[in-house]
Amino acid sequence: MPSEQEIKKNNSSNNGKSNDIKSEIILNLLDGAKSQFPPIAPELDTQRKIASDLNRSMEERLEAFEDIIDSEIGDTNLTRARNIEREFGLRQIFLKFEGTTPTGTQKDRIAFAQVMDALRRGYDTVTVATCGNYGAAISLASSIAGINCEIVIPEKYHTSRIKEIEESGAKIIRVPGDYENAVKISQEMADKKEYYDANAGGNNTMIQLRAYGEIAYEIYDELRDAPAVVAMPVSNGTTLAGIYKGFLSIYRRGKTSKIPRIVAGSSYGKNPIIQAFLKNLTNCEDLSPEKIHETAINEPLINWRSIDGDYALEAIRETGGWGAYATDKNMIYFSKLLREKEGLSVLPASTAGLIALLDKHKKDILPNDRYVIILTGRK
Repeated sequence: MPSEQEIKKNNSSNNGKSNDIKSEIILNLLDGAKSQFPPIAPELDTQRKIASDLNRSMEERLEAFEDIIDSEIGDTNLTRARNIEREFGLRQIFLKFEGTTPTGTQKDRIAFAQVMDALRRGYDTVTVATCGNYGAAISLASSIAGINCEIVIPEKYHTSRIKEIEESGAKIIRVPGDYENAVKISQEMADKKEYYDANAGGNNTMIQLRAYGEIAYEIYDELRDAPAVVAMPVSNGTTLAGIYKGFLSIYRRGKTSKIPRIVAGSSYGKNPIIQAFLKNLTNCEDLSPEKIHETAINEPLINWRSIDGDYALEAIRETGGWGAYATDKNMIYFSKLLREKEGLSVLPASTAGLIALLDKHKKDILPNDRYVIILTGRK
């Protein structure tokens, strides 16, 4: 792990560069996740028209939507990070890059799975609370399926993904307070208006966990066994819990020799899952909302309540894994390092799992084995 001085050295421009150029570099790093263009391949236009055509039979629409899922969702890249291995002296690090999905994050996996479920069950509207990425994914999936979408966003958030959400035809509802309050309002809307509730922690949590479990199956398909460790960034804990359940299922069926140790990284002092692990708490405990301060870097990671936190905490402990904090400076440093060494343009927050792994390796040398890092967002 680089020292603070090394990070400053790597992040700073030389003395001849202006402050404006420095600011531009930082702003570029902090840009939100980016969608592919176009988000859905043009050769799927026929399926897209059928899926959204309300005059078609439900069977035809479901089949067309499933074709799009099979073609566009999942099967993300797993590549060996040989340059990062050399940099830190740890062999066989693999990067599972979720940025190749239509809207550029792992959220597409649960968005399309839930919209498929909503379509099958006859819902005409889907609702979800978001700070950006999930809203972009749900609104795209809903537009393809011909389903209305209402996105609840905290009024203080000004995400670059608003334009994408609106272009997908979703209705945006601004509400006071934080993300957790937005979730509450979205859930109340779902109950009152009989909308499909796509929020984390709701009635459809198992659909979300199964969707994220596909990441474990894809890693197994590539490696033909479970790695020693799977490390990832964590916020609500849904992605982490889903990956763990996927590996647990594969192991129980006798396909792997072990379940990987699950490792979580998150923003320093701003995540209940990491706090519970470090303090050896039985369950996740809410943090003080007034002490949570978002930055453009840590926003994808932080919350005062991790909705699926107890699932994630169980996964970390059951596998002998660990959790660790990552500073904004380290996340910026590692996002630049991944771009320079491995050619991947990732959101700084995506690197929190990698930081947690390498921080452990620095303090207590890890054996040469296979280590998989989940990178959740494309810059």
